[in-house]
Amino acid sequence: MKQEVICVICPRGCRLTVDPENDYKVTGNFCAKGVPYGKAELINPTRVVTSTVKIDGEKITRCPVKTDQAIPKKEIKNIMQEINQVNLNAPVKAGDIVIQNILNTDANLVVTRDID
Repeated sequence: MKQEVICVICPRGCRLTVDPENDYKVTGNFCAKGVPYGKAELINPTRVVTSTVKIDGEKITRCPVKTDQAIPKKEIKNIMQEINQVNLNAPVKAGDIVIQNILNTDANLVVTRDID
């Protein structure tokens, strides 16, 4: 059964049709980048996780973080449980690793803003 996916690789937002019964053939793409995106979205969807964690020692009580690469979408709930247990101490710098290789995904959770 064909499935529709909206491509998010660029601002154009092509409406892709992906046919898993025909070797995941992708149609509706304006550029070549839509083909691998459409296939991956059905075979193994991934996302970069962005969130915040608690931080002590500063007026700001939350520190923005994100994974440094996309992780399997099916792991987001488990990763969020790990993120929700983090409590940092200021100062932190953008790029500091908060959790290395989070849940064995090869992705690191990193700080995205300097907080003095």
